[in-house]
Amino acid sequence: MQRRQSHKTPKQPLHVRRKSQTDLSAWRKGGRIDSEKPLQSHQSSNDQKYDSQEASLEQALSYLETVQDHVVLKNSVLQKHLDAVESTALKQGLPPEGFEILLNVVLSGKFADTVNTRLLKSLIPASVIPECSVVKAVSWLCVSKCSGNIQLLFLRWLITMFDFIDCKEQLHALYGIFFFFLQDEKMCPYICHLLYLLTRRENVKPFRIRRLLNLQAKMGMQPHLQALLSLYKLFCPELVTITLPGKMKIYFKNSDGPWKAAITAVRQRNQGTSPLSQTVFLGLCQPQSRKRKWNAHLVIPASSTNTNNLEEDKDKNHVNLYNSNESFPVEQLRTFPQLLQHIHCLEFPSRMGSVLANPLLLHYMNCVKDESIYLRLYYWMGQMLQEECSWCVVDNPSKEEFKSFLKTIYKAECFLQEGFSACEEFLYKTLPLWDGSCCQSEVLSLVSWIPLSSVSDIKSYLYDPLAQLFFTSSIYFKCSVLESLKELLQNWLNCNVIQEDLEFSSLNTTLSGLVNVVAELVHFVGRISTAALRLENNSTFLLYFILDFYGIVCDMYLKYNLPLLIMPPAGVFYPALLTMDSVNLNQLCHIMYRYRTNLVAAKDNELSKKKILQFKFSSQTYQEYNQYITAMVGCLWTSSVFEKDIHPQGLRMDDKLLSKTAVKELKTSFNIVNHPAMMGYSIQFLQQICPDDTTFNFKLIKGKRWDWYLEYLYSQGLKGLKVFIESSIRRVSQASHSKAASVEV
Repeated sequence: MQRRQSHKTPKQPLHVRRKSQTDLSAWRKGGRIDSEKPLQSHQSSNDQKYDSQEASLEQALSYLETVQDHVVLKNSVLQKHLDAVESTALKQGLPPEGFEILLNVVLSGKFADTVNTRLLKSLIPASVIPECSVVKAVSWLCVSKCSGNIQLLFLRWLITMFDFIDCKEQLHALYGIFFFFLQDEKMCPYICHLLYLLTRRENVKPFRIRRLLNLQAKMGMQPHLQALLSLYKLFCPELVTITLPGKMKIYFKNSDGPWKAAITAVRQRNQGTSPLSQTVFLGLCQPQSRKRKWNAHLVIPASSTNTNNLEEDKDKNHVNLYNSNESFPVEQLRTFPQLLQHIHCLEFPSRMGSVLANPLLLHYMNCVKDESIYLRLYYWMGQMLQEECSWCVVDNPSKEEFKSFLKTIYKAECFLQEGFSACEEFLYKTLPLWDGSCCQSEVLSLVSWIPLSSVSDIKSYLYDPLAQLFFTSSIYFKCSVLESLKELLQNWLNCNVIQEDLEFSSLNTTLSGLVNVVAELVHFVGRISTAALRLENNSTFLLYFILDFYGIVCDMYLKYNLPLLIMPPAGVFYPALLTMDSVNLNQLCHIMYRYRTNLVAAKDNELSKKKILQFKFSSQTYQEYNQYITAMVGCLWTSSVFEKDIHPQGLRMDDKLLSKTAVKELKTSFNIVNHPAMMGYSIQFLQQICPDDTTFNFKLIKGKRWDWYLEYLYSQGLKGLKVFIESSIRRVSQASHSKAASVEV
């Protein structure tokens, strides 16, 4: 009863409810309760600005509360006070004390529906909504004094403002009353939504499950009933034995229509005019967004635990931490030791959006595999993404907020090291409609965390839309797509490292399924890379990103224990071999060295019949590697690439054709001395050994000078070239081994 009285007394001292309650004088001063000296001058100007507004609101509340007789709609006094309430609500939001009065007026049926609708749409909070005012409003709902339309609008308001309620302990106590309203067909969708937000494990009872099943038999497979049954089944699978359909994209209809724009406007206005106006929002200390959508959810909503009682319990010396009846509110979770201490009794927020921006709650999700958490998050995220997608919603004014939301999802996925299924479905559905420019970096970041799917699904929903944008966009977009696909491959391999005794539980994560999906991704990147190099005239910038992708592919067998090696297509290999850039040539040499290391290891395992993996590389893989290595050695070392390259798309040419080029020393034009990518090093080397020679005669680099030149190249950081030459050139390899042996001796 003390809690109820605290909200009825407007002039009660602030120290009684300092965390979640304000008085009208504090609200009149812009929501600043403990203003500091640097803000006093700004506060005084605001005092004058809001004096008349505060007086008008107080008069309006007094009038609406005390009027007894039915008032004609065209009554000028009534219209004046309605305008005052609406104006105040839309400009800076209503103080907590006003909600009990206005909810009583609306749900008591004192006025016509037109007036009640205007008042309900004006219930925009400046900070928080007292729980006792909501509880009293529910009591009015039970006596049905107002019309059915007002009851539905009130439920929509309650769902929308759920995060703004300062405490939810008494609301949880009314769970049975809300459940009773399921029998009303019009109210049923909104009641299911509200119950979905309130449901705990102890609320799942056999009689409630039977009631929901009866309603489903009567109404059919309604999404709101399926949502509640799915949540019940996650909490108590032994009680809900029926088979429910798979995850749905939308369980509940959007309920925030009349209030969304108003909340956003009030939030922006209060942030701009009052630096401390957000300190009372949900009892937090840091300024936070007050939008009902994801920004409101990224602030941890107040849990249903009584914070006053919790503070009293802190003074007790003996606390039973393992009492299942006690719970710890997440808004008080600040440190990792707190998480460890209260992990058994942590009460998650009803709105799951707050989890995304809280590392401690993400830690909790990793430690406690509670399917109900993932289901709630799946529903919430899927609905938010669909409703606020910048390229699917016409004239969406919140593009920057949507971009921020996508960034938050990506950070959470990186933290959890797994992608969200709701995000995957959103990408599959909207990528065909995406123009490639809106939220580009955010969308491509989300692509890198798409979970493993079947080959057919990922080809039609991901590869095909990306390919259409890839070929028609700039080189920078192409590089961004390649980087995203490289991270996607990296994440797949990291999350699905194969071990000898690993048993796969689902079809999508079997070894053969993983090999097929990864192989399709590598082949897809090979196809688009070949075409992109032709479109961009073998750009060295683009080639860098392509080779970066194959830097992962070449090591899949040894580094990730995946029995798969796919050579780059000729359309990638030969442009890299003949590149003008030494960085790309060095990277190609390192990639070919790693291919050799992986293939030798695989061959050794085959010969020793070591049953690590039940897969063997095809002879075509070895054949293609041998063709590439012959071309590289002939090009960089033996100067015989035009004679010995045996690849169908290689550099082999007849002598007659070569003679027509009229190029002198044609055969040696691509060795490590004369190669266009290495010519800068050759010139610098000649300047060091022959400083007086200005002719730059590259023929001088031979014999011992050739060996000196190799050492010079190695000293310049060309480690890829070093390991390739030492592993693929027999003479250099033998010399390297003998040198190493002499050092050991």
